[in-house]
Amino acid sequence: MTSPQKGAFITFEGIDGSGKSTQARLLAKSLQDNSQDVILTREPGGSIGAEEIRGLLVEGDPDRWSAHTEILLFNAARRDHWEKTIFPNVNAGKTVISDRFADSTRVYQGVARAELRPLVDQLHDLIIGVEPDLTFIIDMDSHTALTRGLARQSGEDRFEDLGLGFQIELRQGFLDLAKDFPDRCHVIDGARDAETIAKDITAITLDFLR
Repeated sequence: MTSPQKGAFITFEGIDGSGKSTQARLLAKSLQDNSQDVILTREPGGSIGAEEIRGLLVEGDPDRWSAHTEILLFNAARRDHWEKTIFPNVNAGKTVISDRFADSTRVYQGVARAELRPLVDQLHDLIIGVEPDLTFIIDMDSHTALTRGLARQSGEDRFEDLGLGFQIELRQGFLDLAKDFPDRCHVIDGARDAETIAKDITAITLDFLR
């Protein structure tokens, strides 16, 4: 099931520090420059309720939550995000760009903890039931991305604190996910300069929207 076909729902995925947030912002600006009505949002977060849940998920000790509790929190935040931000704007004909969506839960909670992937998929089908129209997976070396992520000192380092081994698993998880959803996923080489990457992404997006 994809989003309602009045507007478009585009997501950015990748490991922390890959540059996906930068590329989401650059695409939003590029589309706005092309007279598109764009909403830029993020997960976890993107609505008042979901932003409150975000702090519970990305701050604190890496072992703060059990894996099952974490999955439930992500789905609670995502449902509110969908109801309050994504669906109304797509339904109004706008292009919604989200920095992360359900694919992140599939990878962070479902691939890195492989035994939980069936639960992740089942909960997504029951609670969300929607896939993006277009997804960009920004891929880059795990060590480089981890160094970048930690250097931000954002205070939201709970997943980075799980270490390089976890980041390597995540990277492979995103690459495998692209194979599972080839119709909507585009793997983008994130090792290049931001402007070059942005041009490629804008070209793919404009072609899709046409």
